[in-house]
Amino acid sequence: MIAIALAIAPIFLLIVTGYALRRGGIPSEEFWTLNDRLVYFVLMPALFFVRISEADLSDPDLIPYGATLYAGFFTAIIAGTAMALVLRYGAPQATSILQGAGRFNTFIALAVAEALYGLPALQLAVLGAALLVPVVNLTVVGLFSVLLPRPGSSVLLSAAKSLATNPLILSILAAAIVNRLGWAPIPVVQETLSVLGQAALPIMLLCVGASLKLRGLHADALPMALAAVGKLVVFPAVILVLALILGLPPVTAQVALIYGALPTGVAAYTLARQLGGDAPLMAAMITVQTLLAFAVMPLWLTLGARVFGL
Repeated sequence: MIAIALAIAPIFLLIVTGYALRRGGIPSEEFWTLNDRLVYFVLMPALFFVRISEADLSDPDLIPYGATLYAGFFTAIIAGTAMALVLRYGAPQATSILQGAGRFNTFIALAVAEALYGLPALQLAVLGAALLVPVVNLTVVGLFSVLLPRPGSSVLLSAAKSLATNPLILSILAAAIVNRLGWAPIPVVQETLSVLGQAALPIMLLCVGASLKLRGLHADALPMALAAVGKLVVFPAVILVLALILGLPPVTAQVALIYGALPTGVAAYTLARQLGGDAPLMAAMITVQTLLAFAVMPLWLTLGARVFGL
């Protein structure tokens, strides 16, 4: 466990550095806002394009890999929704609990996968994100539309339009087409995007830290605990069991487990604010789970390494 903890420690130190820089006003609030946009519109799409266009999409392990990821996500989000409804939380709080239980921070997944197992694992993590991101967004927005209906508005249609213009989704589709046609690597283009992609991981980790908010952690502890159980216990447990049942290769299974052990994603706060969820509670969940992941992720990954034979 110590070896795994040391390997991923620089990732969390970069997150802490991002938090400290933003709270210290270095260099400015506007800088971090622009950096978020740079990562979202340029660096991440470049990374996704390079990794997916060069991946072996005919690998038969991709189907059980995807099934494992989907099983973990849907089980966790159903568990979060069920707990919120059984305890009769209001719809805004319920949407934050279900997001906290099921969503994940893709940025940390990519960084941890590469830090532990190199470029092959990074490629698997990118493919995992390509499989999950559209499904996660449509599922979460669909649950919002059920729990917090808005008369006269089509939330699902808006979500579909948002996905259709999402730079990550567009880069995934473009990379899949290039891969399918056998055009990769494209001279000059591939090298340029590869350089941009190399800048993505450190910058996005700093941005993750910059987005954390320690204020507001006095929020109700029970909903935060329910979300943490769904995300940091249910999600990885389902992935661990199913990866064994389906016989995933060790590194593939471990990358899937990384997704299970991630803290919830920072995009959940934006969605809560836009669609009427409990945004302050969501911000507290993101911060608490990111801090918990310092301890929880090495435990799960150490167990996975032993179980999967790494």
